Amino acid sequence: MVATASTMLALGTKAPDFELPDTGGKMVSLKDFNESKVLLVVFMCNHCPFVKHIIDKFVEIAKEYQAKGVGVVGINSNDVENYSEDSPENMTANAKAKGFTFPYLYDENQETAKAYKAACTPDFFLFDAERKLVYRGQMDESRPGSGKPVTGADLKAAMDAVLAGKNAPKIQKPSMGCNIKWKTGNEPAYFKS
Repeated sequence: MVATASTMLALGTKAPDFELPDTGGKMVSLKDFNESKVLLVVFMCNHCPFVKHIIDKFVEIAKEYQAKGVGVVGINSNDVENYSEDSPENMTANAKAKGFTFPYLYDENQETAKAYKAACTPDFFLFDAERKLVYRGQMDESRPGSGKPVTGADLKAAMDAVLAGKNAPKIQKPSMGCNIKWKTGNEPAYFKS
């Protein structure tokens, strides 16, 4: 398990558009979140130990903040030929088992991950009402085996600030996780193996 850090996409970046299928086959795009005050885009998957470590708390936080007007979307960009645990069928099963209240999308050609410069799972991107990036960083200090509790403190602080019309915290620590499993020959320039 090699930890990969977020690329820390430049703050102020406009949310790249996407149109991807959810676990029910319905196409979901950026404009589907037009009514949301804030938008949280999370690159995630099923098999990564870092995602498994935070998923129960993340699902709880997502539900809590969706009620406050935050749009939440999960995106899986992994190569499912080599990582079958991340297949659309397993995404559907995982979303059901974990009680996802947000769409879980499949980025088969990995173009959405590249547009966001997503590097790891989980990788969090928080956009304000104008869909400008205001936070990209860790959910909290906890990592598998760290002994620190999963609280979601960093991500919650950022969402609370933006919902209150304030700036997200200045100190933003990169998210850490497994690297996105790029298809052979499809690795982006920013990928470091």
